Amino acid sequence: MCSERRKFVVILALFFSTFAFSLTICIDPGHQKEADLTLEPIAPGSETTKARVSTGTRGSSTGIPEYVFNLEFSFMLRDRLLQEGYEVVMTRDSHDVNISNVERAKIANEANADLCIRVHADYSSDSSLKGFMLLIPSETSAQSPLIYSDSKKAAEKIMASLLQIDGIDSLGIRPRDDITGFNWSEVPVLIFEAGFMSNPEEDVLLSTRDYREKLVEALVTGIEDYFLTK
Repeated sequence: MCSERRKFVVILALFFSTFAFSLTICIDPGHQKEADLTLEPIAPGSETTKARVSTGTRGSSTGIPEYVFNLEFSFMLRDRLLQEGYEVVMTRDSHDVNISNVERAKIANEANADLCIRVHADYSSDSSLKGFMLLIPSETSAQSPLIYSDSKKAAEKIMASLLQIDGIDSLGIRPRDDITGFNWSEVPVLIFEAGFMSNPEEDVLLSTRDYREKLVEALVTGIEDYFLTK
């Protein structure tokens, strides 16, 4: 971030703190050590159900489970956001939990989060596929009138920031109406799919601290840009 822009963000943060106001980010590190395949409604009042928490993937080269990557990355993101003066709520801070996707959405709702970032990595049967993507609620999601516009705006700012990383591959912003954590959310929300652990090269890249730090810095800058436009 350039020095002039950083100064402006600092001044803005000082202004907020003067009036005892802070922005709250909820971070949801996807999955957990053990899946819970019992079912829960995909949306309020829906008869369609999905597993409470699915298994997640595993690194094709590193063997790192996705739930481990998700939490390690989320801790890095949490620490940077705290440094920037945000309040941060985590849906989990350990692996040995059982917190469903509905319950994770409710944690963000109850915190009245200004934005919820759900952290994941991806899998494809095509091992050549790579790149990050951002998922957002579709206009037809259960809570779309309340959260679609802001979720989309946040994703656009974060996308623009991530694309500043040299050599990064992007699969764009994709709306989804079948994600439980979106349909139960009452706050702006997006999923950051950091890359494909099924791609041997990208899996190794995602395991490096240097690349993780670049992703985190880009996310923080994008989040700041989003709030500066509100």
